[in-house]
Amino acid sequence: MNDQSDTIAAIATAPGEAGIAIIRISGAKSLIVADRIFSHAGEPPSRRPPGTFIRGFVKSNERILDEALLLVMRTPHSYTREDVVEIQCHGGFVSARRILQTILAAGVRLAEPGEFTKRAFLNGRIDLVQAEAVLDLIRAQSDRSAAAAVEQLDGNLSYSFNAIYDNMVRVCADLEATLDFSEDDVPPALIPEATAQVQRILQQIQCMLETWEEGHLLREGALVVISGRPNVGKSTLLNALLGRNRAIVSPTPGTTRDTIEETIVLEGVPIRLVDTAGLRTTTCAIEQEGIRRARSHMQKADIHLYIIDASKPLSGEDETNLKSLRTDKSIVILNKIDLGALIKEKDTPGFVGVKSQLNTGKGLKEIQNKIIAQLGITYSGQPRAVIAERHKKILQKSITDIKEALKIMESGQDESIVLAVSHLRFTIESLGQITGKTYHTELLNSIFSKFCVGK
Repeated sequence: MNDQSDTIAAIATAPGEAGIAIIRISGAKSLIVADRIFSHAGEPPSRRPPGTFIRGFVKSNERILDEALLLVMRTPHSYTREDVVEIQCHGGFVSARRILQTILAAGVRLAEPGEFTKRAFLNGRIDLVQAEAVLDLIRAQSDRSAAAAVEQLDGNLSYSFNAIYDNMVRVCADLEATLDFSEDDVPPALIPEATAQVQRILQQIQCMLETWEEGHLLREGALVVISGRPNVGKSTLLNALLGRNRAIVSPTPGTTRDTIEETIVLEGVPIRLVDTAGLRTTTCAIEQEGIRRARSHMQKADIHLYIIDASKPLSGEDETNLKSLRTDKSIVILNKIDLGALIKEKDTPGFVGVKSQLNTGKGLKEIQNKIIAQLGITYSGQPRAVIAERHKKILQKSITDIKEALKIMESGQDESIVLAVSHLRFTIESLGQITGKTYHTELLNSIFSKFCVGK
């Protein structure tokens, strides 16, 4: 782990052609380095008040690298709560890199991934839940995902976690106090009241766990796989959902031989659409590999769109394929109804069905609505912060410890209270890792290593 007293720097914008690029410097030497490399009229950066923008030139050994703007931010009113300098130069592949090299040559260290945000946490500006929200906001794929991340960054989720943590600490302290008294001196209502409070905390945690599925969908998106026999309209459906011609549509069976993946947004939730090779028996090695990949995606799908040509009798292959699908995760689309309707919804019992004529868009809106319903997506229009996978695992462990403590407390054996307190202490330690009240190096590394350099 690098020294937190180091001054660090990195390019904070994505590489490539753009109007501007930003280089960020944070640490005690930020302003000293700015004085050394930045040429301009008037007082040097180190003598300027916070919030000052200065127009000038970045130089290396008196050689001008670029014309730029320099922003001065002083501790504690900056992203990291350290002295921070940001240089805005022309975008592109070269200018920002040359300026960064000049800064590093002045005795500054290259920042690690997420190190600016890590310093914001270590310096008390944000907690770990808010730090994770920064990454969620950067990675957001929809307005709803971004709104939820902003709510989390604002501290709404942290407030809920902190309330549970503080209540658990108070209950545990009350129970620990009973250990200093004789059995006759313990107030008779104390244990029942503490038990009731722990039960309420358990309910609160269980309610928070119920938000994980929504959080998973907002952060990761839902995997929706389109499959069926050749030439039933799979690529036509993909193109219709995308609103553009992404996949080749041909009357020749077996046109699609590999998976094609694209992303759309439904009700604010990212949907990863995968078009797959037609499922049939074939001797073509390439098509066999495409079918193998199709079946692999089918096993992982959150929602399965299985298309059947309704103008022909139900084939044995369709019957076999349908038996491998979960009815609660699948939508059967009876396509080409304009050519006939030899297959009815009653022929696919247990499955949600949609009649369609995909080449004209008929049934498309109903398919979208069925996907939303199958995913259980509800949206009131009000964004809310929802838990992530890391929070889920910690809360599940906490529930195990709380239930063990409750079992002891409800047994009425006062001499076992010390064991109940031990389980509650484990819960407090676990809950503390969510917001960062307690943390270790491995925890910080696992969180901030996911960030890009410069954030």
